[in-house]
Amino acid sequence: MVRLALRTGLRWKVSAAIALVGALMAVALSLVVHNAARHSMLESNRDVQVERLAITLKIFAQSNRLQFGAKIDDPSLPKPLKDEMAEGEQATYVQDNGDNAPEVWAATPLGDGRVLSLHDPFLDRFAVLDDTDQALLFGFAGVVLAGSAVGVLVGGRLSKRLRKAAAAAGKLAEGDTAVRIRDEVGGRVRDETDDLAWAVDAMSDALQQRIEAERRVTADIAHELRTPVTGLLTAAELLPPGRPSELVRDRAQALRTLVEDVLEVARLDGYAERAELQDVALGEFVSRRVRSLNQNVTVEVVRDADVTTDPRRLERILGNLIANAARHGKPPIEVTVEGRVLRVRDHGPGFPEHLLREGPSRFRTGSTDRAGRGHGLGLTIAAGQARVLGARLTFRNADELTDGSTGAVSVLWLPENAPTNTGSFPVIQLPER
Repeated sequence: MVRLALRTGLRWKVSAAIALVGALMAVALSLVVHNAARHSMLESNRDVQVERLAITLKIFAQSNRLQFGAKIDDPSLPKPLKDEMAEGEQATYVQDNGDNAPEVWAATPLGDGRVLSLHDPFLDRFAVLDDTDQALLFGFAGVVLAGSAVGVLVGGRLSKRLRKAAAAAGKLAEGDTAVRIRDEVGGRVRDETDDLAWAVDAMSDALQQRIEAERRVTADIAHELRTPVTGLLTAAELLPPGRPSELVRDRAQALRTLVEDVLEVARLDGYAERAELQDVALGEFVSRRVRSLNQNVTVEVVRDADVTTDPRRLERILGNLIANAARHGKPPIEVTVEGRVLRVRDHGPGFPEHLLREGPSRFRTGSTDRAGRGHGLGLTIAAGQARVLGARLTFRNADELTDGSTGAVSVLWLPENAPTNTGSFPVIQLPER
C-alpha cells in the first residue's frame, strides 16, 4: 500500500495552528457574548412587560380600558402561563418563534377567574442583537486573519532560521569544515534553534577532530612504512633470478603501491590539495591517455570540448576508473567523451549496492562478484581527485543486457568553471536521467 506524504512548510503549519487557536477562542468568546447579550435583553424585556402589565391592570381597574394590546383570556396564551395562572401567580414567559424574534409574555390572574395578558416581540431590540452578532462575525474573521498573519511572521522567521541551519549542515556534510551553523542562524533573539545549532557544531568539531586524528595516524603510519618498503623493494632487486625472487619483488611492489595510495588518500582527506590548471582538449587528451593505459579499451568521442583542469589529476581519475573496470568487470571496456562528461563502462556484474548507496569506501571492495582483489582505494582516490577538480563523480549500473549482465558505469562531470585558487568549487548541476 502506497502512502502519500504531504510536505508543507513550517511557516504555514504555525500559521494554521495560531489561526485555529484564534478561531476557537473567537468562537467561544462570540458564543459567550451572544448568550450574555440575549439573556440580558430578554430580562430587560421581561421587566418592560411587567411594568406594562402593572400599568394596564391599574387603568383597567379604573376605566375598564386595556392598554399596550393587552387581552383578557387570550386564546393564544401559552400553556406554561395557563398553568401559572391556575395557581394564581403573576408570571412572564418567553415564546420561541424559530428564526423570528421571540415573544415576551406577561400575564396576571383577575379576581373573577379571568386572565389579563399581553405580549410583544420587541423587534427593534432584537435588531440590535443581530447587529451584535454581525459585529462578532467580523471580529471572528479579523482574529483569524490576524492570527494567520502572526503565524506567517513567527513561522517564517523560524523556518528561515531552520533553512539556514539545513543549508549550513549541507555544506558541512560536503566537507566545508569552516561552516558553523550557530553563525548562520544567529540573531538577537535566542531560542531552541540556537541550542540545536550549538549542539550540531559541537558534534561536528568533535567528529572533525577524530577524523583529523585518524587521518594523521594513517598518514604517519604510511609515511613510516615508505622507507622500509623502499628498502625491501631495493633488496628484492638484488635477489638471484627465479620464481621466488619474482614473487618477493611483486609483493614488495604491491606493498609500495598500497603505501603510496594510503598517503594520497590522507592528503585528499586533508583538503589541502590544489589543482594546477591547464586548458585541455578533452577528447584528444582522453584518447591519448587511454592508449597508454590500456590498449584494449575503446574510446568514443561523441562531442569534444575544451576544459580547464589539472591533466595529472584527470589522468589519475581516468586510470583508476579503467583499472577498476579491468580488475572487477568484464570486457569490453568503453570510454565515452560527450562534451564535459566522461563515462567509463565495463560489461561485468556491476557495482555492489552499498557502493551505489554510500559511495566508494576505503578498504572495502565489492560484493561477492567483485570482491577478493584490491583494497577499495582506487575509487576513493578517484572521488577525492574529482573533488579537487571541482568535478562530480557518480556511479551506476547499466540496464541489463541480453546475457544477463549489467555493467558498471562511472560518470565524471567536469565543471564549466574551474576551481578557484582558494579551493572553492562551483556547484555541478546534474541533468535528469
